[in-house]
Amino acid sequence: MKVVIDTSENIARLAAQQYKELLADKPDAVLGLATGSTPLGLYAVLSNMCKAGEISFAKAHSFNLDEYIGLDGNHDQSYRYFMNENLFRNIDINISETHVPDGISSNQQNAADYDKLIEEAGGIDLQLLGIGVNGHIGFNEPGTPFGSLTHIVELTDSTRQANKRFFQSIDEVPTHAISMGIKSVMHARSVILMAIGENKAQCIKDTLEGPVTEQVPASVLQLHPDVTFYLDHDAAKLLTK
Repeated sequence: MKVVIDTSENIARLAAQQYKELLADKPDAVLGLATGSTPLGLYAVLSNMCKAGEISFAKAHSFNLDEYIGLDGNHDQSYRYFMNENLFRNIDINISETHVPDGISSNQQNAADYDKLIEEAGGIDLQLLGIGVNGHIGFNEPGTPFGSLTHIVELTDSTRQANKRFFQSIDEVPTHAISMGIKSVMHARSVILMAIGENKAQCIKDTLEGPVTEQVPASVLQLHPDVTFYLDHDAAKLLTK
């Protein structure tokens, strides 16, 4: 387990180097991607690197962690829309090789099919994660079994409140999502977790220095053989080790 602490700008650049090295070694790598405000800096760096010819996603494949139930890919708050706008349209990836769970027709069978699709692609080489203030990764809320695969999730009130800022009112925030499970995440060969801001400090401390417990889903990453935490100074302020 590696921990890198720097400014938000520098951790984005440092994380981008992992993608550059991976794709140079394995151009057809399978990338697990995430949404939210945290990876925006990374996606901007990767987009600029691609435009400069420093990196290519032309042969890569991607699988996103999650999607809101009830939003189609044209909805401006869907995660498919987010990915298209903030990364895919700015790099040379084949859009047909980008996968985001279906928020309209999702059911448990479709969730199982998503894991199968990842398996058929050869498994995820590098999984990107953010972290919720309650320690969730993807939409795996506290109490999610570590053995979970892709599944339908009922979102907690705290998660819906945290995402309310993207909608006109709390009533518009979806109540359910489809998410890769914790076991799905742990199957990735390498993992990056990024955290920015003081509001993430306690969950980062719990994740890195607390017990491995389903009440802090991200704490399971202590057991992963190749994980790097990229933290800004505010997110790392409570760490003691």
